[in-house]
Amino acid sequence: MSSIGKLMKQAARMQQQMEQIQAALAARTVEATSGGGAVKVVAKCDGTIAAVRIDPQALNPEDAQVLEDMILTATNQALAQAREISNTEMGKATAGFNLPGLTS
Repeated sequence: MSSIGKLMKQAARMQQQMEQIQAALAARTVEATSGGGAVKVVAKCDGTIAAVRIDPQALNPEDAQVLEDMILTATNQALAQAREISNTEMGKATAGFNLPGLTS
């Protein structure tokens, strides 16, 4: 019975840590650029996009496809960085607590 109680306390502590990490990740941002800096995307580490900035000189109606590609590239790079940080931080909370679905 004491091992179950110990496990429950450990799970509660891990849940609290994960909630704190999630709140910190929601506030943490990463940036990615493409097109030599013509497009900049800011992503939060909770997986959302915070901002997209486009250099006005990149706004040429004839080059709309190029601009779309730059936005897509920068967005995917920013989200990949955010996902990597999130996985690392959440892995710290679940380290040593080996339950199916919670292993890092």
